[in-house]
Amino acid sequence: MSRASAPPRVRSFVTASRTHVGLSRSLNEDRFLARPEIGLWAVADGMGGHQAGDLASLRVVEALVGLGRPGSGYAYLNAVRERLAAANADLVEHAAKLSPGAVIGSTVAVLLTHEDYYACVWAGDSRVYLRRGGALMRVTHDHSLMQELIDSGALDEQEARTRRISNVITRAVGATGTLELSETHGDIRPGDVFLLCSDGLTGLVEDHELGAVLALDDLEAAADRLLALTLKRGAKDNVTLMLVRAQR
Repeated sequence: MSRASAPPRVRSFVTASRTHVGLSRSLNEDRFLARPEIGLWAVADGMGGHQAGDLASLRVVEALVGLGRPGSGYAYLNAVRERLAAANADLVEHAAKLSPGAVIGSTVAVLLTHEDYYACVWAGDSRVYLRRGGALMRVTHDHSLMQELIDSGALDEQEARTRRISNVITRAVGATGTLELSETHGDIRPGDVFLLCSDGLTGLVEDHELGAVLALDDLEAAADRLLALTLKRGAKDNVTLMLVRAQR
Protein backbone atom coordinates (compact mmCIF):
# COMPACT_ATOMS: atom_id res chain seq x y z
CA MET A 1 0.00 0.00 0.00
CA SER A 2 1.57 3.26 -1.17
CA ARG A 3 2.61 6.05 1.18
CA ALA A 4 3.22 8.61 -1.57
CA SER A 5 0.65 11.09 -0.19
CA ALA A 6 -0.74 12.04 3.23
CA PRO A 7 -4.56 12.06 3.21
CA PRO A 8 -6.55 13.12 6.32
CA ARG A 9 -6.16 10.52 9.02
CA VAL A 10 -8.82 7.84 9.46
CA ARG A 11 -9.36 6.89 13.10
CA SER A 12 -12.08 4.26 13.05
CA PHE A 13 -14.59 2.32 10.95
CA VAL A 14 -18.31 1.64 11.20
CA THR A 15 -19.65 -1.58 9.68
CA ALA A 16 -23.13 -2.80 8.74
CA SER A 17 -23.55 -6.39 7.45
CA ARG A 18 -26.41 -8.44 6.03
CA THR A 19 -26.68 -11.96 4.64
CA HIS A 20 -29.76 -13.83 3.41
CA VAL A 21 -30.37 -17.24 1.89
CA GLY A 22 -32.59 -15.66 -0.78
CA LEU A 23 -36.01 -16.78 -1.94
CA SER A 24 -35.13 -19.85 -4.00
CA ARG A 25 -32.41 -21.70 -2.11
CA SER A 26 -32.46 -23.69 1.10
CA LEU A 27 -28.76 -23.25 1.98
CA ASN A 28 -26.75 -20.05 2.35
CA GLU A 29 -23.30 -20.69 0.83
CA ASP A 30 -22.15 -17.11 1.49
CA ARG A 31 -19.92 -16.21 4.43
CA PHE A 32 -18.56 -12.89 5.62
CA LEU A 33 -16.03 -11.62 8.13
CA ALA A 34 -15.90 -8.19 9.77
CA ARG A 35 -12.91 -7.35 11.98
CA PRO A 36 -12.83 -3.54 12.12
CA GLU A 37 -10.48 -3.65 15.09
CA ILE A 38 -7.69 -4.81 12.77
CA GLY A 39 -9.05 -3.28 9.56
CA LEU A 40 -10.17 -6.49 7.81
CA TRP A 41 -13.40 -7.41 6.03
CA ALA A 42 -14.17 -10.28 3.64
CA VAL A 43 -17.02 -11.83 1.65
CA ALA A 44 -16.88 -15.37 0.28
CA ASP A 45 -19.46 -17.05 -1.97
CA GLY A 46 -19.39 -20.84 -2.32
CA MET A 47 -19.50 -21.80 -5.98
CA GLY A 48 -23.03 -22.81 -6.94
CA GLY A 49 -23.37 -26.18 -8.63
CA HIS A 50 -20.13 -27.48 -7.14
CA GLN A 51 -19.77 -29.77 -4.20
CA ALA A 52 -19.80 -28.31 -0.68
CA GLY A 53 -19.84 -24.63 -1.61
CA ASP A 54 -20.80 -23.78 1.96
CA LEU A 55 -17.70 -25.59 3.22
CA ALA A 56 -15.52 -23.71 0.74
CA SER A 57 -16.71 -20.25 1.79
CA LEU A 58 -16.44 -21.23 5.45
CA ARG A 59 -12.82 -22.38 5.01
CA VAL A 60 -11.94 -19.12 3.27
CA VAL A 61 -13.34 -17.03 6.10
CA GLU A 62 -11.81 -19.28 8.77
CA ALA A 63 -8.40 -18.82 7.16
CA LEU A 64 -8.60 -15.08 7.88
CA VAL A 65 -10.09 -15.24 11.38
CA GLY A 66 -6.78 -15.76 13.17
CA LEU A 67 -4.94 -12.89 11.51
CA GLY A 68 -3.41 -10.25 13.73
CA ARG A 69 -2.35 -6.82 12.54
CA PRO A 70 1.21 -7.00 11.17
CA GLY A 71 3.58 -4.09 11.57
CA SER A 72 3.32 -2.81 7.99
CA GLY A 73 0.81 -2.70 5.16
CA TYR A 74 3.00 -4.91 3.00
CA ALA A 75 3.31 -7.51 5.75
CA TYR A 76 -0.45 -7.42 6.22
CA LEU A 77 -1.09 -7.95 2.51
CA ASN A 78 1.39 -10.83 2.41
CA ALA A 79 -0.28 -12.44 5.42
CA VAL A 80 -3.67 -12.32 3.67
CA ARG A 81 -2.19 -13.83 0.51
CA GLU A 82 -0.59 -16.64 2.52
CA ARG A 83 -3.80 -17.43 4.39
CA LEU A 84 -5.83 -17.58 1.20
CA ALA A 85 -3.20 -19.76 -0.51
CA ALA A 86 -3.37 -22.15 2.46
CA ALA A 87 -7.18 -22.27 2.20
CA ASN A 88 -6.83 -22.99 -1.53
CA ALA A 89 -4.47 -25.92 -0.89
CA ASP A 90 -6.78 -27.27 1.81
CA LEU A 91 -9.83 -27.17 -0.48
CA VAL A 92 -7.98 -28.78 -3.40
CA GLU A 93 -6.79 -31.58 -1.12
CA HIS A 94 -10.25 -32.09 0.35
CA ALA A 95 -11.87 -32.23 -3.11
CA ALA A 96 -9.34 -34.81 -4.31
CA LYS A 97 -10.44 -37.12 -1.50
CA LEU A 98 -14.08 -36.89 -2.58
CA SER A 99 -13.77 -38.00 -6.20
CA PRO A 100 -11.60 -37.46 -9.28
CA GLY A 101 -12.23 -34.03 -10.77
CA ALA A 102 -14.25 -32.77 -7.80
CA VAL A 103 -14.04 -29.03 -7.10
CA ILE A 104 -14.82 -27.27 -3.83
CA GLY A 105 -14.47 -23.57 -4.54
CA SER A 106 -15.39 -20.10 -3.33
CA THR A 107 -15.04 -16.56 -4.51
CA VAL A 108 -13.42 -14.11 -2.12
CA ALA A 109 -13.23 -10.34 -1.82
CA VAL A 110 -11.09 -8.93 0.97
CA LEU A 111 -10.68 -5.33 2.13
CA LEU A 112 -7.78 -4.62 4.48
CA THR A 113 -6.60 -1.32 5.88
CA HIS A 114 -3.39 -0.08 7.45
CA GLU A 115 -3.06 3.47 8.70
CA ASP A 116 -4.65 5.61 5.94
CA TYR A 117 -4.39 3.10 3.11
CA TYR A 118 -6.42 0.17 1.87
CA ALA A 119 -5.83 -2.89 -0.28
CA CYS A 120 -8.32 -5.23 -1.94
CA VAL A 121 -7.56 -8.84 -2.77
CA TRP A 122 -10.04 -10.94 -4.72
CA ALA A 123 -10.80 -13.98 -6.86
CA GLY A 124 -14.12 -14.48 -8.62
CA ASP A 125 -17.09 -12.14 -8.94
CA SER A 126 -17.69 -11.01 -5.37
CA ARG A 127 -17.05 -7.27 -5.50
CA VAL A 128 -15.75 -4.25 -3.61
CA TYR A 129 -17.03 -0.74 -4.36
CA LEU A 130 -15.93 2.63 -2.99
CA ARG A 131 -18.17 5.68 -2.68
CA ARG A 132 -16.21 8.90 -2.30
CA GLY A 133 -17.28 12.49 -2.76
CA GLY A 134 -20.65 11.54 -4.22
CA ALA A 135 -19.19 9.16 -6.82
CA LEU A 136 -19.25 5.34 -6.81
CA MET A 137 -16.44 3.34 -8.35
CA ARG A 138 -16.01 -0.40 -8.67
CA VAL A 139 -12.70 -1.29 -7.05
CA THR A 140 -12.59 -4.93 -8.17
CA HIS A 141 -12.92 -6.45 -11.64
CA ASP A 142 -14.86 -9.70 -11.98
CA HIS A 143 -13.09 -12.93 -12.85
CA SER A 144 -15.88 -14.39 -14.96
CA LEU A 145 -16.74 -15.39 -18.50
CA MET A 146 -19.37 -12.68 -18.64
CA GLN A 147 -16.81 -10.02 -17.70
CA GLU A 148 -14.46 -11.33 -20.39
CA LEU A 149 -17.25 -10.94 -22.97
CA ILE A 150 -17.86 -7.39 -21.78
CA ASP A 151 -14.14 -6.57 -21.84
CA SER A 152 -13.81 -7.91 -25.38
CA GLY A 153 -16.71 -5.78 -26.61
CA ALA A 154 -18.88 -8.78 -27.43
CA LEU A 155 -21.44 -7.57 -24.87
CA ASP A 156 -22.13 -4.44 -22.89
CA GLU A 157 -23.21 -4.66 -19.27
CA GLN A 158 -26.85 -3.93 -20.02
CA GLU A 159 -26.96 -6.68 -22.65
CA ALA A 160 -25.40 -9.10 -20.19
CA ARG A 161 -28.20 -8.34 -17.73
CA THR A 162 -31.11 -8.43 -20.14
CA ARG A 163 -29.99 -11.58 -21.96
CA ARG A 164 -29.47 -13.35 -18.63
CA ILE A 165 -26.35 -15.14 -19.80
CA SER A 166 -25.25 -17.90 -17.45
CA ASN A 167 -22.12 -16.73 -15.68
CA VAL A 168 -19.01 -18.87 -15.25
CA ILE A 169 -16.36 -17.98 -12.68
CA THR A 170 -12.80 -18.06 -14.06
CA ARG A 171 -10.96 -17.79 -10.73
CA ALA A 172 -11.81 -19.00 -7.24
CA VAL A 173 -10.22 -20.26 -4.07
CA GLY A 174 -10.06 -24.05 -4.41
CA ALA A 175 -10.56 -24.12 -8.19
CA THR A 176 -6.96 -24.92 -9.16
CA GLY A 177 -3.73 -25.97 -7.50
CA THR A 178 -2.28 -22.47 -7.78
CA LEU A 179 -4.45 -19.63 -6.52
CA GLU A 180 -4.56 -16.55 -8.75
CA LEU A 181 -5.51 -13.36 -6.91
CA SER A 182 -5.95 -9.82 -8.16
CA GLU A 183 -5.01 -6.86 -5.98
CA THR A 184 -5.37 -3.10 -5.91
CA HIS A 185 -4.73 -0.40 -3.31
CA GLY A 186 -5.17 3.28 -2.55
CA ASP A 187 -5.62 5.87 0.15
CA ILE A 188 -8.58 6.08 2.54
CA ARG A 189 -10.28 9.37 3.38
CA PRO A 190 -12.75 10.15 6.16
CA GLY A 191 -16.27 9.66 4.80
CA ASP A 192 -15.30 6.92 2.35
CA VAL A 193 -17.84 4.09 2.22
CA PHE A 194 -16.83 0.64 0.95
CA LEU A 195 -19.32 -2.01 -0.13
CA LEU A 196 -18.28 -5.68 -0.19
CA CYS A 197 -20.85 -8.05 -1.66
CA SER A 198 -21.60 -11.35 -3.34
CA ASP A 199 -23.16 -11.47 -6.80
CA GLY A 200 -26.54 -12.13 -5.24
CA LEU A 201 -26.68 -8.36 -4.80
CA THR A 202 -25.01 -7.11 -7.97
CA GLY A 203 -26.96 -9.51 -10.16
CA LEU A 204 -30.15 -7.64 -9.25
CA VAL A 205 -29.11 -4.12 -8.24
CA GLU A 206 -27.34 -1.86 -10.72
CA ASP A 207 -24.34 0.30 -9.87
CA HIS A 208 -26.25 3.60 -10.01
CA GLU A 209 -28.76 2.19 -7.52
CA LEU A 210 -25.95 1.09 -5.22
CA GLY A 211 -24.49 4.59 -5.32
CA ALA A 212 -27.82 6.18 -4.41
CA VAL A 213 -28.32 3.91 -1.40
CA LEU A 214 -24.73 4.32 -0.20
CA ALA A 215 -25.37 8.09 0.00
CA LEU A 216 -27.53 7.48 3.08
CA ASP A 217 -25.96 8.66 6.34
CA ASP A 218 -27.35 5.68 8.27
CA LEU A 219 -25.35 2.57 7.28
CA GLU A 220 -27.81 0.21 8.93
CA ALA A 221 -30.67 1.74 6.94
CA ALA A 222 -28.59 1.51 3.75
CA ALA A 223 -27.84 -2.17 4.38
CA ASP A 224 -31.53 -2.87 5.02
CA ARG A 225 -32.51 -1.07 1.82
CA LEU A 226 -30.04 -3.00 -0.35
CA LEU A 227 -31.22 -6.32 1.05
CA ALA A 228 -34.85 -5.32 0.59
CA LEU A 229 -34.18 -4.45 -3.06
CA THR A 230 -32.79 -7.92 -3.77
CA LEU A 231 -35.69 -9.64 -2.05
CA LYS A 232 -38.22 -7.49 -3.90
CA ARG A 233 -36.60 -8.52 -7.19
CA GLY A 234 -36.74 -12.25 -6.50
CA ALA A 235 -33.37 -13.00 -4.81
CA LYS A 236 -32.81 -16.32 -6.58
CA ASP A 237 -29.29 -16.48 -5.12
CA ASN A 238 -27.84 -16.02 -1.65
CA VAL A 239 -27.02 -12.37 -0.98
CA THR A 240 -24.38 -10.93 1.34
CA LEU A 241 -23.26 -7.34 1.75
CA MET A 242 -21.10 -5.30 4.10
CA LEU A 243 -20.86 -1.52 4.31
CA VAL A 244 -17.74 0.00 5.84
CA ARG A 245 -17.43 3.74 6.56
CA ALA A 246 -14.09 5.38 7.41
CA GLN A 247 -14.25 8.04 10.14
CA ARG A 248 -11.87 10.53 11.73
